[in-house]
Amino acid sequence: MNNNPQNDSTISLADRYMFQTYSRFPLTLVRGEGCRVWDEEGREYLDFVGGIAVCALGHSSPIVSRVLKEQSEMLVHVSNLYYTRPQMELARLLVENSFADKVFFCNSGAEANEAAIKLARRYSNEKFGQDRRTIISMDNSFHGRTMATLSATGQTKIQTGYDPLLGGFKFVPFNDINGLDQALDVSVCAVMLEPIQGEGGVVCPSPPYLKKVRELCNQRNALLIFDEVQVGMGRTGKLFAHQHYGVVPDIMTLAKALGNGLPIGAMLSTEELAKAFGPGSHATTFGGTPLVSAVSHAVLKSILEDGRLEHCQSMGDYLKKGLERLSRKHGLIKEVRGLGLILGVEMDQPGGPVVDACLEQGLLINCAQENVLRFLPPLIVRKEEIDLLIGTLDKIFQGMRIEN
Repeated sequence: MNNNPQNDSTISLADRYMFQTYSRFPLTLVRGEGCRVWDEEGREYLDFVGGIAVCALGHSSPIVSRVLKEQSEMLVHVSNLYYTRPQMELARLLVENSFADKVFFCNSGAEANEAAIKLARRYSNEKFGQDRRTIISMDNSFHGRTMATLSATGQTKIQTGYDPLLGGFKFVPFNDINGLDQALDVSVCAVMLEPIQGEGGVVCPSPPYLKKVRELCNQRNALLIFDEVQVGMGRTGKLFAHQHYGVVPDIMTLAKALGNGLPIGAMLSTEELAKAFGPGSHATTFGGTPLVSAVSHAVLKSILEDGRLEHCQSMGDYLKKGLERLSRKHGLIKEVRGLGLILGVEMDQPGGPVVDACLEQGLLINCAQENVLRFLPPLIVRKEEIDLLIGTLDKIFQGMRIEN
């Protein structure tokens, strides 16, 4: 037995003491700044994963560091038995810049979606009775890893081994309004979907789809829930992805970039729905602590006031054009899709080898659905960093063409 674990590598410690629930890259990161991170050997990497759409303001953001220090010296946690100013200010900023009237804070996207599921069912139970409780979700969707949210997720690989799943969910193809029309019967209390499917491979809806979903929900007295955990908070060039489509939900969930790395989730709804959650109906110990709320308020304020949305639109267009040039040049790409700085490149072959090759070249990217390269850089990314990405991919794709 090794009595001096400080002599062990980080990876060996993980192998020895951690659950092996992640397929990690052989890389130990120790520092970050802006769009770059460094490993324990001092090697620099350009990060186009961004903590999986979390680090909107980049790594070690001065805004986050300043507020984190200030608030940590004042008040970190007291529980939701008491009011705290940072939480209320964050709630106000979210409401004033969204369709919603009320906010519930939690710790993650899965918990925000769990709260949305509970609210939809509780509201429907009170208004229509117990027979109206089914939630329609989309094939290839991803809503989280709790029992309720994986039951609402339309991917068998996420659900395998966890039977019995929770009942009350059924699935239809994304972007198929006829399928939804047929499934939306009197047992349905809500339709839950991502305006853009992120984990599903950066799949965007056709322009009229979300409006037609909204119309169907109105006609059948069903609630519309938008999961904006990955695509919200400026990721698409607007504060919320649904704003591109001119559609307003009844419930929306947020997380990821809301805290820029600190754990926070939020469920937003209209006043009428919020009344279904009275005292004791739902709760969480750590949701919206003073520390996390203060940081999240600063992050949201920066996204709204510091030109982040305009910059995201500009850099997203620039990145998409670069990826489209690669598509025309190399013929390995089936489609380039996405909005703002959530972009996907669907390959005609597995994307894993491209991710590995990028890692060797000091570039971090991600692969979804086996063959979709996904790009989620911080919203502060610059043209020269995008040029470096495109140049690296160009060399990798050229090598793949030669091999083939």
